[in-house]
Amino acid sequence: MNQVKGFFKGVSAELKKITWPTEKEMKSYTFQVLVFVALLTVFFFVVDLVISQVMNLLG
Repeated sequence: MNQVKGFFKGVSAELKKITWPTEKEMKSYTFQVLVFVALLTVFFFVVDLVISQVMNLLG
């Protein structure tokens, strides 16, 4: 039982060390993720389109 208490005390201590991002940082991170996802979407769309065209030419 003491090990369980020690574990949760350790978890609590580690959670107090966390530095949470500010609202400005969070908005910036969110924008970066959305741009990256949009770029990946376009990339995979183009790759799929090229592969589809090649398959149509071959078969």
